[in-house]
Amino acid sequence: MSDKDLQQIQSLQFTDLAAANRLLKEFLNTNLPFGVQEVTLRPLAVSLNSINGFLTTDEGEKLFFKTHIEPQSIIHEYYNSGILAEAGYPVIQPIFSSTEWGKQLLIYQFFDFPSLFNVVRDLETQQRQDAETIVAIQEQADELLWQIYRQTLQPLTVEENANSPIHQLFYHRLTGGRFVSFYRGTEMKLPGMTINFDRLAEMKWQINQVEFQDSLNQLVEKAIERLNPSKGDGLSVVGHGDAHNGNVFLDGDNHSLIYFDPAFAGRHSPFLDLTKPLFHNVFAIWMYFPQEIAKDLKIKCEVVGDTMVVEHDFVPTAVRVALLRSKLERVLYPLVRELQQRNCLESGWREDLKLALFCCPFLTMNLSDRQKFPPEITLLGLAMSIEMGSTSLGEARSLLDAELDRAINQLGN
Repeated sequence: MSDKDLQQIQSLQFTDLAAANRLLKEFLNTNLPFGVQEVTLRPLAVSLNSINGFLTTDEGEKLFFKTHIEPQSIIHEYYNSGILAEAGYPVIQPIFSSTEWGKQLLIYQFFDFPSLFNVVRDLETQQRQDAETIVAIQEQADELLWQIYRQTLQPLTVEENANSPIHQLFYHRLTGGRFVSFYRGTEMKLPGMTINFDRLAEMKWQINQVEFQDSLNQLVEKAIERLNPSKGDGLSVVGHGDAHNGNVFLDGDNHSLIYFDPAFAGRHSPFLDLTKPLFHNVFAIWMYFPQEIAKDLKIKCEVVGDTMVVEHDFVPTAVRVALLRSKLERVLYPLVRELQQRNCLESGWREDLKLALFCCPFLTMNLSDRQKFPPEITLLGLAMSIEMGSTSLGEARSLLDAELDRAINQLGN
């Protein structure tokens, strides 16, 4: 079996779980140094580009597995949990790993910690009532993260930067075929209209009375230029690379968080390292539960001249805003101050961060997929892409720009 077979399994798990389990059992028995008796996939909402679940060996031992699926990837080497552990991250270490191209796979001892993704969702749906405790645990974890950043800050050569696997999540998705295959020439179904993406991509945007500087095409062009991993060197940290809440688990007994699935771990830009948690942990619930969010979402759009005008009522929940503030106040703001004190803060750091954030709603999933996303969520995803990547104009600011303004204002204090 090949990487394409794993992609098939990743998709099939949501429509024919029994068939997906059979195919994956065949894959595992072909590629593992031990026999597999049973496979149980877990098709979770958070598993947008991955496969995970449990297996039972021929000897009766229950293990956990996970593999990341990245079509059109140019990165052939994933997974580096060792570098995270050495840097001080509390990370679950695999007992078996395969980094062979098309067969990237990690096997772990069985564990039953809940993911922070599920914990936060339970808080939102009133199945848990301990939001203050969870936010406090996140704050403690963010303080540790900043300490690791500060201790591991060091220069990165152009060659080292170009080979960092984290770029698969941003630059290579833009240039490696995903952008073109998702969108170019596509008819986008939006509430009350259908519009060709190529026309839509030229438009300016006004979202909830806030005007934004860039069109989608301009953001793509800027991101390709600014996020190019071979453009230069800079300071780097040892980072997880993909530390959204689906890859972070809650150890309730010890009141701590544990990192998991280091598919994109390594040495890379701290701003890129913060991108996935900043977006996915705060703004992306519509991506995981599109049908559910669409039911209560109020959103509309109209084309006025060369501008797409959008009104919607989507806002992150209070617990997600609290998680955002923790990451900003305990990691991003200290990082910016530290880099400034070292005379290493690049003038375009904010633009680079926002362009990386743009890639999250725009390229993690195909927003033009009508089977996955109703028109309301397609529009919200596009609007969110603009809000993440572009700059608010005038006094009215997006939530993200208002928070980044605070970081800049603090530099003068």
